[in-house]
Amino acid sequence: MPNIKSAKNRVKVIETKTLRNKALKSNLKTVLKKADLAVANNADNKDEAVKVAIKRIDQACAKGLLHKNAASRKKSQLALKLNAKNA
Repeated sequence: MPNIKSAKNRVKVIETKTLRNKALKSNLKTVLKKADLAVANNADNKDEAVKVAIKRIDQACAKGLLHKNAASRKKSQLALKLNAKNA
């Protein structure tokens, strides 16, 4: 445990940010799974599910949870799956 006041504060701030990042990342994974499942099952709402997933990927990238290339790759993979089912 730190002794310096600023170091103690950093521990609190990091803990808060860690919890927020964990929640956002968990939500991102859930949305991606739902989108994959919707596309795989050729559900009626697959377009909407992919749209929501792409939005969440962009938000995660903007917050620094995902690298921009990883975000781009995930969006591309989703689009390829969706286009293959629509074709």
